[in-house]
Amino acid sequence: MAVDVTIPTDLWEEDTEAAITSWLVSDGAVVSEGQLIAEIMVEKVQYEIKAPASGAIKIGLPVEGVAAKGSTIATIS
Repeated sequence: MAVDVTIPTDLWEEDTEAAITSWLVSDGAVVSEGQLIAEIMVEKVQYEIKAPASGAIKIGLPVEGVAAKGSTIATIS
């Protein structure tokens, strides 16, 4: 079963969109639950995204891609 990697809705207060600044894993890599997998930036503040599950990751949004809170940026299966 695939698990979505989403941008948490409680990381910042405003409705500002985030930009992916880096993926710390490659597309198709096997990740562990809790592993740091990406970094995003919102108004010059950097946030970390961790894997919600273990498995192979399929990146859905490239570096510099823009996403709103709650958006799916990858899936893990």
